[in-house]
Amino acid sequence: MTKNNIKKILFVRLNPSSFVQRDLKLLKKHFQVKEVDFILSRKDPLTTMKTIYSLISGVIWADMTFSWFADIHSYWTVKLSQFFGKKSVVVIGGYETGKLKELGYGALLDPVKTARIKYIFENADKIVALTSIMRQEAVDNYQISGENFKIIPTGFDYDTFKAKGDKEDMVFTASLGHTWDRVRLKGVDTFVKASQYLPDVKFVVNGTTGRALEKLKKIAPGNVEFVGPVPFSELLELFQKSKVYCQLSMREGLPTAVCEAMLCECVPVGTDQYGIPVAIGDAGFYANYEDIDGTVEAIKKAMEIGDGKKARSRIKKLFPKEIREKGLLELIREL
Repeated sequence: MTKNNIKKILFVRLNPSSFVQRDLKLLKKHFQVKEVDFILSRKDPLTTMKTIYSLISGVIWADMTFSWFADIHSYWTVKLSQFFGKKSVVVIGGYETGKLKELGYGALLDPVKTARIKYIFENADKIVALTSIMRQEAVDNYQISGENFKIIPTGFDYDTFKAKGDKEDMVFTASLGHTWDRVRLKGVDTFVKASQYLPDVKFVVNGTTGRALEKLKKIAPGNVEFVGPVPFSELLELFQKSKVYCQLSMREGLPTAVCEAMLCECVPVGTDQYGIPVAIGDAGFYANYEDIDGTVEAIKKAMEIGDGKKARSRIKKLFPKEIREKGLLELIREL
């Protein structure tokens, strides 16, 4: 298949996350695109049958398939693409190459998922990784060549994410999840514990729900506010109001929330873990994972001497929306 023959793309997804939807919108600018929301459920056989039909007929229709995340949906998409002689692209986010037993995180903890993902890595025409760190981890942990990997960072919309109005003495973190392992993975517990040492500063946690939220509330002082999940407009407003954004995770790919917050001129505070320093660089401040004292000091520095304009400039320069579009179009032309 020559570069001019790819005109129709089947876009397969498990969920409509913001970064997944951005790629969908981007591809629709240049190609005919059909979408499949992949749902397999014994409790819903009708939807399962519709998924199978849409996937098979979609692969037959398309010149190329494009899947976000390496999981069961992309496993079958790659298999069908091979069977029908179609090209396949799979984007990975970081979970696929992780193995954090103490937090129950990472596909490598599950032998079945590990086998599926290894198949995807070895048989998809292209694997898109957000950072070179992610690619190297895949090569090391799955014992693959990685020759079909291409590094294309996420691109961010600097026209939508921008400062508006005055900043407040507010520190913000966002993390969707309802389990305590998720809270610890994202460092939200460290964030809440650090808040007691800065009582005059407002701390806001977005997205935590369920029992994890109940547990956080028990250790939170009065200057912590819990919100959300919230609509996009409210999330953007929180970015625009906050002076500091914290990403205190043990692990991130290329953290979307950090980059969006930085575009809104939040000064970032993060751990020196995985893809976090790729985003923050020298435009923010760092603390060790689960280091409460270090986190407090980093937040103080961010509040007092941090430069939000420098943070915005870094993301706009290194990860603009145009870089993602250019990278994906080049990859498709290579196919």
